[in-house]
Amino acid sequence: MGATQMLLGVVSDTHGDVVRARAAIQMLQSLEVEEVLHCGDIGTPEIVEMFEPWPTHFVLGNCDPDRAGFKRAIRAAGKTFHDRFGDLEIGGVKIALLHGDDSVALSEAINADRWGLVCHGHTHVARQLWQGNTLVLNPGAVHRANPHSIAIVSLPKREATIVAI
Repeated sequence: MGATQMLLGVVSDTHGDVVRARAAIQMLQSLEVEEVLHCGDIGTPEIVEMFEPWPTHFVLGNCDPDRAGFKRAIRAAGKTFHDRFGDLEIGGVKIALLHGDDSVALSEAINADRWGLVCHGHTHVARQLWQGNTLVLNPGAVHRANPHSIAIVSLPKREATIVAI
């Protein structure tokens, strides 16, 4: 048997939209993801609580000004708070997690040749591209996007799929 496969859910830009966030959560549940990344612009602490089914990593976006409030809500929900930048390893893959509004930080993460996966949001436009050996993934947005979307990544292979919600 080879390396264990796992599915990672990636969401961004919920902006407090509980109805669409609920649709994203239902999609993540139906796809049986094991862990979730939220790329920022969470919007409200209520959104944090919706990710109860999984270990979830959160970064803050430019529309998340109440740093202390989100930090409290994320930790109270038993989730991981990474402030503006997450450096983590899941399923044997080193991952950079950031919102993407800081174009310098995003460019540095993409070009650092340090992470196998760089996840970001901010643009509300889904994309995936390879930069050297780094998969750059924007899952699109749960709020104010057309289509509204999330992403699923098979680890450790780093095969990403954009999923409309």
